[in-house]
Amino acid sequence: MNTTEAQTPQPFSRIKVRVTGLVFCGDDVALLRRDRPDSVHYTTIGGNVQDGEDYRAAVLRELEEELGLSPDLAATEPELIWIADSRISRPGPTPPPRKFHLIYRLHVTPQVRARLATQEYDELPDGTHEVGTIEWHDYRKVDGLPLFPPIGRQIAELATPTAPVRRFELEPITDQNYTWI
Repeated sequence: MNTTEAQTPQPFSRIKVRVTGLVFCGDDVALLRRDRPDSVHYTTIGGNVQDGEDYRAAVLRELEEELGLSPDLAATEPELIWIADSRISRPGPTPPPRKFHLIYRLHVTPQVRARLATQEYDELPDGTHEVGTIEWHDYRKVDGLPLFPPIGRQIAELATPTAPVRRFELEPITDQNYTWI
């Protein structure tokens, strides 16, 4: 192997962890809508864990940054309900990382929901911002949405927003079962 090959990062050779907070208010769950010139897609509320950061602290930080939900306003503590292993190709010059999605669930009251953010601003590499809209959807109807991570079916299959989860580990997300949106 020559030195150029040894220094070129391979796809999925880096591991990142992303935390998600599925915030429920009654039967509604908060999702982040992204409108792009050629598509509309949804993501769960969350982001990457920072170096050395505790996972629970990371999900609480992300919920505060994106929703304005401070930990003392939630009706429940974040509960880790699912983990998904993601190894999908994506556009761009950097080889894609392998990403573990830690999916937490928590609940808010209607009074708290009324005080939460309705938009989220994601800073882009050029210094501009992409605006996302926070939308609340009946959790039983999210299966058909273009959602990432692709957990719409699992959310919709919950018997209730507080139902116990029987299977913690979700099917891996790969190029065979997911296309980058």
